[in-house]
Amino acid sequence: MREQEINRYWKRIIDTMNDGLMLIGPDGSILMANHAFEELTGYTADEVVGKPCTLLKCDACEKTGQMKNGRWLCRLFEEGRKDIKKCRCHILKKDGTYLSAIKNASVLRDDDGQPIGAVETIMDISELDRLDQRVTQLSRQLDSSQGFCGLVGNSEKIQRVFNVVKKAAQSDSPVIIYGESGTGKEMVAHAIHRCGQHSQGPFVQLNCAALNEALLESELFGHTKGAFTGAYRHRIGRFEAADGGDLFLDEIGDVPLSIQVKLLRVLETGRFERVGDHRPMTVSVRIITATNKNLEALIAQKVFREDLFYRINVIPIHLPPLRDRREDIPLLVHTFIRRLNQSTGKKITGLSQGAMARFMSHQWPGNVRELKSALEYAFVVAEKNVISWEQLPPQFTTTDSLALPGSEMISDRATTEKEELIKALRQTGGNQTQAAKVLDINRVTVWNRMKKYGIDLKKVLVA
Repeated sequence: MREQEINRYWKRIIDTMNDGLMLIGPDGSILMANHAFEELTGYTADEVVGKPCTLLKCDACEKTGQMKNGRWLCRLFEEGRKDIKKCRCHILKKDGTYLSAIKNASVLRDDDGQPIGAVETIMDISELDRLDQRVTQLSRQLDSSQGFCGLVGNSEKIQRVFNVVKKAAQSDSPVIIYGESGTGKEMVAHAIHRCGQHSQGPFVQLNCAALNEALLESELFGHTKGAFTGAYRHRIGRFEAADGGDLFLDEIGDVPLSIQVKLLRVLETGRFERVGDHRPMTVSVRIITATNKNLEALIAQKVFREDLFYRINVIPIHLPPLRDRREDIPLLVHTFIRRLNQSTGKKITGLSQGAMARFMSHQWPGNVRELKSALEYAFVVAEKNVISWEQLPPQFTTTDSLALPGSEMISDRATTEKEELIKALRQTGGNQTQAAKVLDINRVTVWNRMKKYGIDLKKVLVA
C-alpha cells in the first residue's frame, strides 16, 4: 500500500483500534476522535470536536497557568518538556462515571520543532482494576477449606451463627454484625459475600473509626480533582467501587452524625454525590455493617441516628466471645498451627498439656485475634515440635492464668517438668548427665527432680 493510499484510509485504520485516540491542538481543543474513544467515553466525535480537552476532566492533566483564546494551556506543549508522556488517570465519562485508564500522549512538531498538536491514546484498565479486587478477595479465601467459609468452630453457639449467615447471604437486606473486638466480624462479612448473590461482584470494606469526618466522606463517596486542598486527583469512593457487590462498613458506631445523614440517603435512594460535584450517582450496593458498641445506648446519647439504626439493623448477627465457646479452642489452635506451619516452614505438632490448660482457662479479652497472636508469638520462640506453656506470651505464664471457671487451681509446671525429664531419660538411655544436657540444666537438678517426682529410672526405661 502506497503512502497516498494510507493517507486515504487513515481514519478507517485508526477506527479499528481498541484504544481510544484523539488529536488535540496546541490550544487544547479536540480536533479528532476515533470510534473507540466514543465507546469508552460515551461522547460522539461530533460532541467533542472543537471542545476543550478539559471536558474529560482527566485528573493527570497539568495546566501551565496561562490562557490562550479563553483556554488553559497544557504543560505538554511547554518548551523542554518530554514529547511522550504516559500516566495512569481517571477520565470523566458522559454519564458522570469515571473511566480508569492509562493515557499516552505524544507531541507532534513541525520542521522547526514547534508543537502543532498532540496525539493521545486512552487504554481502558477498568477490567484490570476489577481483577485486582478479585485477586484480593481470593487471597482472603485461601486456607478456608475447613470450617464454614473460613470460619472455624463446632460449638452450638457458633453453629447458630453459621445458620444465620447462610440465610442472610441469600438476601439483599442490610446486615449488621455485633461482637467484641477480635471475634471475627470481618470474617463473617466475607462469608456473607462469598455465599451470597453478589459473590461475583466486588467486596469493598472500610473501617469508619480510622478516619476523620472529611476523609471519611471522601472515602465513602469519592471526590473530584480540586474539591479540597490536597485533592490532586479524582477519587472513586467506596460506594462507587462496590457497585453490584457488597460494602462492609466496620465500626459503624463511630461514624459522625453529618455522615450518618448521607449514609441514610444512600440506603433509602441508592443515590449520592461526590465531594465537589453536584451530579448525582446511582449505585446498587448491599450494606454490611459491624460494631462492638451498643448502638441503642448511642441513640439515647444522641450520637447515633435512630432512623439509620433501623435501616441497618435489618438482619442482626451476634458473635459470641471466645470465652463463651471454649470447646472451639482446640479446633482453633489446630487450624492456626496448621496455617503457621505452612507460612513459617516449621513443624509444630501442637501444645503441651500445660499450654492447652492455660488456653482453656484464659478469659480471652481479645478473642480469636488474641489466640492467633499468642500462637504467632509461640512460633517465634518455640525450639521443639511441641509448644510448652513457658513459650506462651506473658499473660499466659502467671499463676492466675491457671484458674479454670468452677475448678481448682491446676499446676502444670510440675507436670511439664516431669514429662520432659522422663522423655530425656528415655532418650539418653537413663544417662543423667546426657539428660541434663538435653534439658539444658545441670546434673544435680536432674537428680533433684527425679527425687521430687518419684521417678524410678528402671521403671522409666522398661516402660
